[in-house]
Amino acid sequence: MAKTNTVFVCSECGAVSPRWLGRCPSCGKFNTMAEEPAARPAPSGAAKSAARALPRALPLAQVEHKTYERTSSGISEFDNVAGGGIVRGSLILLGGDPGIGKSTLLTQIAAHLSKEHKVLYLSAEESCSQVKLRAERLGLSSGGMLLLNETCLDGLECELDGVEFCVIDSIQAVYTEDLSSSSGSVGQVRECASRLMRIAKSRGITFFIIGHVTKEGALAGPKVLEHIMDTVLYFEGENQENYRILRSVKNRFGNVSEVGVFEMTDRGIIPVTDYSGIFLSESRGEEAGAVVTPARTGNRCMNVEVQTLISATSFGQPRRMPLGVDYNKLALLLAVLEKRCGVNLGSFDVYVNVMGGIRLNEPAADLAVCAALASSRFDKPIDRYTAAFGEVGLTGEVRAVSYAEKRVAECVKMGFKRVFVPAKNMKSMTKYIDKIDIVPVLYAGTMIKNLFK
Repeated sequence: MAKTNTVFVCSECGAVSPRWLGRCPSCGKFNTMAEEPAARPAPSGAAKSAARALPRALPLAQVEHKTYERTSSGISEFDNVAGGGIVRGSLILLGGDPGIGKSTLLTQIAAHLSKEHKVLYLSAEESCSQVKLRAERLGLSSGGMLLLNETCLDGLECELDGVEFCVIDSIQAVYTEDLSSSSGSVGQVRECASRLMRIAKSRGITFFIIGHVTKEGALAGPKVLEHIMDTVLYFEGENQENYRILRSVKNRFGNVSEVGVFEMTDRGIIPVTDYSGIFLSESRGEEAGAVVTPARTGNRCMNVEVQTLISATSFGQPRRMPLGVDYNKLALLLAVLEKRCGVNLGSFDVYVNVMGGIRLNEPAADLAVCAALASSRFDKPIDRYTAAFGEVGLTGEVRAVSYAEKRVAECVKMGFKRVFVPAKNMKSMTKYIDKIDIVPVLYAGTMIKNLFK
């Protein structure tokens, strides 16, 4: 294959150099020069005139509405996170820590799709025999799935005739001969992702792409990798635990922030539909410092337990250790509890943990965190069938939140007997009054007095 000319472009300022430099001569940044193909020569005047003569822009009213065809992956939780199924001709990026189960999950999906579709599994990190060994260990009937052990992306294109779904494992392990840099570099990842995007859109092939993550947990490579993709998924969890969480952070064909729960077994990854055993403890209600909140994740609500521990500090500066809750949000709620609710926490170490590895990024969890902190401070447990949700302001006022009706419905479904809700959300709760004790809360201090009077 003919070698194309390449240049090195600074990712910070865009300066161009014919060779690699450790320091950009324009902005002075180090290790920012990435290899890219050189710009193609501009078209001639006749070609420009011909291109301009073609009408391309259309009024919005004349644009034809297109319904995207979706295909089931065979795993219900994956379909929910993807927005209802796999859209044909899309690019799906799956990232996660090493050993978390990315290859296992996509092997199961590829085996299911190969029963009715032509599927190609490109393994750049494992041999074909290793992939077959994993499929046999999982008990998958994947005789129709095509396997290819290849690291050069140029050799993949000739294998895509008739292929409907393709797995790339992984994007950091493949390269293109257009660039001289090694696989995994910024330029290689960007160019390979761009080429896969062009193939997917022009030939209608769906690509599942596995991506590595950095030690900070972000996807490795340039940010343009995520911009090109139609769907970006993160596979999260601890290697020592059996449960995994699939989180959607970008989806052009569905809702973002959708979450799916899986269990890792010796027979593969299976979806989990009953979350009560994961995010709720059996001993809640027996010890102080725990309360349940219905957290919204995408289109669904899940009851999640918030646990807190307060102890007298042994140091001059008390510690604040939140897991699953933003540190700045915790500091704000501690200040509100001390100033507006009369709960003295200034000389105590505060520890907050959300069960199951869930991150509560929405403000609706504020009221539950305040209730759990007050319970731990007064050393009085909260009834195990009590839940709370609502946003707490700096004045101690409890503000209305979205999806309040769906949150109460989830509490009713799980058999809860009492739920503290913002008073401004009471208008939508009338049909649940006979099913659960709904306590409207206008100020956080009022809820604390109600719980611990």
